[in-house]
Amino acid sequence: MPEILKVIGDNSEDAVLTYAAEMLTRGGVVAYPTETFYGLGVDATDEKAIRKIFTVKGRNFNNSISVIIDKIENLQALVQEVPDNALRLIRAFWPGALTIVFKASASVSPLLTAGTGKIGIRISSHAAARTIAAKLGHPVTATSANKSHAPECSTADEVVNQIGDKIDAIVDLGKTAGGMGSTIIDVTFNPAKILRQGVISWDAIKKYVDIK
Repeated sequence: MPEILKVIGDNSEDAVLTYAAEMLTRGGVVAYPTETFYGLGVDATDEKAIRKIFTVKGRNFNNSISVIIDKIENLQALVQEVPDNALRLIRAFWPGALTIVFKASASVSPLLTAGTGKIGIRISSHAAARTIAAKLGHPVTATSANKSHAPECSTADEVVNQIGDKIDAIVDLGKTAGGMGSTIIDVTFNPAKILRQGVISWDAIKKYVDIK
C-alpha cells in the first residue's frame, strides 16, 4: 500500500510536499491533488520513472503524458516556441485548468510526447501541484491517477482503490473539485485546435484565440 501523506499534527503541508518531491527525486510515483482530479506524478525528466506511469495505468506507449510546471519561466526549456496565441491563453488562463500543447523541445522525452513531437503543459491553479513541481525543480507528470479507461479520482481513497498497490505515495489534501478535467488545446495548429473540452469552455477560449 502507498504511504498516505497528510497534514496531521506537526506534519505541515510544506513538510508533506517536500517529502513528496523527495520521493519523486528518487524515482518514486506519487499521486497528488490538482484543481480537477488527483494526478499521477513522476519526475518528467526521468525516463525510468515515466515508464512506471504506463505500468501503473495499464496504458500503451501511444498515449502522450502532459506535465505541470510551477512558473512560466520553466516553459521555454520544454518547447520549441511560444506562439502569440499561446501567450494570450497563458495570460488569460494560467494558473488554471488549461493544458496547452506545444512543439516539444529536443530535451523532452519521446515517452511524454508518444512520438508526436508535441508536449502538453499547464501551470496548475492548485497550490500543492505547483509546489511539488517547484520543490522537485523539474516538470511533474500530470496524467490522471487512475487505471486507463476507469473513472478519474477526486479523493485519496479512490486512488487507493484503483492503483494503490502500484504507487509509492498519495498526497492526501482532501477532495478535489472533480467534474471535468483540464481543457486541452493544441497551438501547433493555426487556428488552434481544442483536443478535449474540459473545465474551461470553448466560448471562454475563443475570446482570446481563433479555434477550430
